Amino acid sequence: MIAAVRAQPALRAGLVGCGVLLVEWSRALLAQQPGLTLASLVLGGTALAAMGFGWPPERLGLGTSKFGLRMIGGIALGAVLLLPAAVRPGAAPLLPAGLAAAAVVVSVGEEVAFRGALYAALEDLGGAPLAIVGSTALWTLAHALSHPLPFLGAVAAAGLLLALWRWACKDLVAPIIGHVIADLAL
Repeated sequence: MIAAVRAQPALRAGLVGCGVLLVEWSRALLAQQPGLTLASLVLGGTALAAMGFGWPPERLGLGTSKFGLRMIGGIALGAVLLLPAAVRPGAAPLLPAGLAAAAVVVSVGEEVAFRGALYAALEDLGGAPLAIVGSTALWTLAHALSHPLPFLGAVAAAGLLLALWRWACKDLVAPIIGHVIADLAL
């Protein structure tokens, strides 16, 4: 079964895309239940990270070459992702301290799922343009239940920035670091 899915790029991309949407929407709905926010972040982030199983680390952008530069890139991406909050009147961190570790889990999971496995599956199907546009579109759609409608433009812009980095640098380390920084600060 797994070999059949790997041999058919359209099927693989469709399954990964449906899987990430299912996990993200389930996570968002679970988080709306009283007392389940922490569990939804940890379980959802773990399930999203599991989307990377079966992929070679290099296909996910998780190689180890130039690791120091990848870390610096991640800090730079985090700074760019924080710019909208920096100019917002009365900007202050909104994340309760007790959710910090869970936010890291979900940030890593989202990057492995969207810019790792989904990006790689879409790239196999139609090249980098499909991977960039498709992962950004599904990223935005996945956040439709957890973010207010006016904020989805910023979600899409962040997704596009991270997907473009993934394409240009063949790297997922920096998007993970940037996403973690943004989620911890926002």
